Amino acid sequence: MGRLSKQNYYLNIAKEVAQRGTCRRRRFGAVIVRNDQIVSTGYVGAPRGAKNCLDLDECPRIKAKIPPGERYELCRSVHAEMNAVINAARAGVSILDGEMYVYGENSDGSLLDKSVPCKMCRRVIINAGLQKVVTIDKGGIEEYLPKDWLKDEITDFRNLPAGY
Repeated sequence: MGRLSKQNYYLNIAKEVAQRGTCRRRRFGAVIVRNDQIVSTGYVGAPRGAKNCLDLDECPRIKAKIPPGERYELCRSVHAEMNAVINAARAGVSILDGEMYVYGENSDGSLLDKSVPCKMCRRVIINAGLQKVVTIDKGGIEEYLPKDWLKDEITDFRNLPAGY
């Protein structure tokens, strides 16, 4: 049996971090690594001190039958990726040029079909100065370079509906 790769090592830790999540729909964990050292983690959960969906025994998005990936403003939680960045800032730890490892699963524990960070989290990752994001889903391990996200629609505001 060979040695576990660093990618799998950090993704396994992200999986464990995800188990602390309080979302009734999905669990995500994020681990930020800088210079081969874990400097921050985050999971999906309500803001500090606020009641979460598990404690309330309901999810406003499930109750309203909102599909996954839509209407995030109605969600009580902060995403794992954002929490990892916030936790580093609270601790005064630089994550500039670091890497983020993200694990996501459905509430039944099955891997997601696709596990790329949402558009909101991509913006946070870009502004935080992270150089690489590694995810795992049913298709296997994927690597993303946040600088490449600058080329897609997250920065193209020309097609937004009126009122934005």
